Amino acid sequence: MSVNTVTTTPIEGQKPGTSGLRKKTRDFMQEHFLENFVQSIIDAIGGVEGKTLVLGGDGRFFNDRAAQVILRICAANGAAKVIVGQNALLSTPAASNLIRKRGADGGFIMSASHNPGGEDEDFGLKFNGANGGPAPESVTDRIFARTREITEYRIFVAQDADLSAPGSAQMGGMEIEIVDPVADYAELMDQIFDFAAIRDLLGAGFTLRFDAMHAVTGPYATEILENRLGAAPGSVVNATPLPDFGGGHPDPNPVWADDLMAVMMGAEAPDFGAASDGDGDRNMIVGRGIYVTPSDSLAVLAANAHHAPGYAAGLSGVARSMPTSRAADLVAEKAGIDCYETPTGWKFFGNLLDAGRVTLCGEESAGTGSDHVREKDGLWAVLLWLNILAARRQSVAEIMRDHWAEYGRNYYSRHDYEAVPADRANALIDRLRGILDGLPGQDFAGMQVEAANDFAYHDPIDDSVSERQGIRIIFTDGSRIVMRLSGTGTEGATLRVYLERYQPADGNLSLPVEEALAPVIAAAEDIAQIRDHTGRDRPDVTT
Repeated sequence: MSVNTVTTTPIEGQKPGTSGLRKKTRDFMQEHFLENFVQSIIDAIGGVEGKTLVLGGDGRFFNDRAAQVILRICAANGAAKVIVGQNALLSTPAASNLIRKRGADGGFIMSASHNPGGEDEDFGLKFNGANGGPAPESVTDRIFARTREITEYRIFVAQDADLSAPGSAQMGGMEIEIVDPVADYAELMDQIFDFAAIRDLLGAGFTLRFDAMHAVTGPYATEILENRLGAAPGSVVNATPLPDFGGGHPDPNPVWADDLMAVMMGAEAPDFGAASDGDGDRNMIVGRGIYVTPSDSLAVLAANAHHAPGYAAGLSGVARSMPTSRAADLVAEKAGIDCYETPTGWKFFGNLLDAGRVTLCGEESAGTGSDHVREKDGLWAVLLWLNILAARRQSVAEIMRDHWAEYGRNYYSRHDYEAVPADRANALIDRLRGILDGLPGQDFAGMQVEAANDFAYHDPIDDSVSERQGIRIIFTDGSRIVMRLSGTGTEGATLRVYLERYQPADGNLSLPVEEALAPVIAAAEDIAQIRDHTGRDRPDVTT
C-alpha cells in the first residue's frame, strides 16, 4: 500500500453551485473528474492532515464507488479519521448532525439532492464545514479557483474499505469508522420532540403516509415513525433506497409525488401525508384534501413551534429565502421577532444560525430546518408537524384555516421552465435588468408596480455582499413576482418564476390558487416576455 501522486490537468465545469457540484453521473465517472474535484476541495480548505471528516451520501448510482475514491484521497492527504455511514449512506441532515456531534472538521456529502439518479442521470458532491453547514461562497470560490489550476492529486493505493457493517478499519495511517447512519439522528429527534405525545396521537387512530420516494430517508422514517412512534407498519412507503430511486424523480412536490397526492385527495385518505427527497433535506406536507405550500408550512411551524419541547422557550428569529412567500414575515412581526430575507441557498442561513439570530429557516423549494443542524431537514419538518398536530388535536386543514384567519393568506406558486437554452434564459434576465428602473409606476394586468430591483444581500454577521440574486417586482397591493435562474440543474438553465398575492384576514381566503394568482401570472408574462424567450406557452412544472 502506497500513495500515488497522479499528474492531471484542470477539467472545465467544476464550479460549485448553491449546493456543491452537480453534473451528469457519467461526468463524475470520467477519468480524473472526481479526483480533481476532491483534491481541489482539500487544497482549498488548507488540507486535511490530522483532521477528522464525515462521509456519506444518498445512495444514488456511483455513491459507493465515489466513497472509496474520497476515502483514498483523504488517506493520501493525511486525514486522521473519516466517519462513514454504513454502506456510505447518510442523509444530508444526518451528516450535518454527525459533523457537529463528533466535532469533525467538515464532511463530504455525495448527493444531487432532488435530482434523478442513475448512470444516465445526476450525481453531486459538496463539502460542509465544521459547523455542519454547506461551505460559504468564500470557500466554494476557492474550490473553483483550485479546479482551474490543479496539476496533480494524491491517492492511496489500497483495497476497497468494507463499509457494510458498523466497525472500524484502517487505510494507511487513517482510521475509518463505520457508523449506523440512523442512530445519532434518531436520538437528536427524540431530544427535540415530544415523542410520547406523538405516540398517543398515533395510538388514538391517527393515520399517516410517508413517501420516502426510494431515497435515503426510508430507513430514517421507518425507524422513527414506525419503530419508535408506533405508526402502523407500511405507513412508510417506497422505503428502500435505490440507486435510481426506482426510476422516479425524488423531488417532494405535487408533480413528482403524485401517488401520494392521489392518496391524500382520495376518499380513504389518511389524516396526514408527507414525502422527502433524494438526500432527505426536503419535505412535502399534505393533509387530507389539502396541500400545504412550503412557504405556508414555514409560517405555520414558526407560529406553532412552541408546542415542541425543543422550541418551548420561543424563537430567536426566522429567516426565509427571498423567493419564499412573506407569510413567515407576518408571524415574526406579530411575535415581535426578527425575520431575515436571504438569497436562495441554505449556506446563507448558516451565519444567522451560528450567531443565534434565528431559530427556524425555510425556502419555498420544500426546505425547512432549525438550529438543530445547519442543513434543511425533511423528516424534522414532518416530526414538528406531527408534534403540533398532537398538541392541537386539529386536522391539517383546520390548522391552515385558523392560520389564514389570523394572519391572512399569501397565495403562492412557482413556475419552472426547465432545460431552457442558456443563451435564451440569460437574455430574459439581462433584458429584465435593463428595464427595472423604469418599471415603478407602470400598470400590468391591472396592478401597479411599486418597486423593482435585482436583489442583493448584505450579510449582517460577516458583512459579505451577494449581488444579482434574483429579480424582484413588487406591486402596490403587496403582490410579488420573483425571477431567477436556478443552479441545481445539470442541463441548460431552469427559469424559476415565483408568484405571490396577499389577501388579508378579512379578504377572500378560499380562492383556487390559480384564480387568485391570475393577474400576477399575466403581469409576469407582460413584463418578462417569457413565451418569446423560452418558446413555451406554459411552465414544465408548477408547484
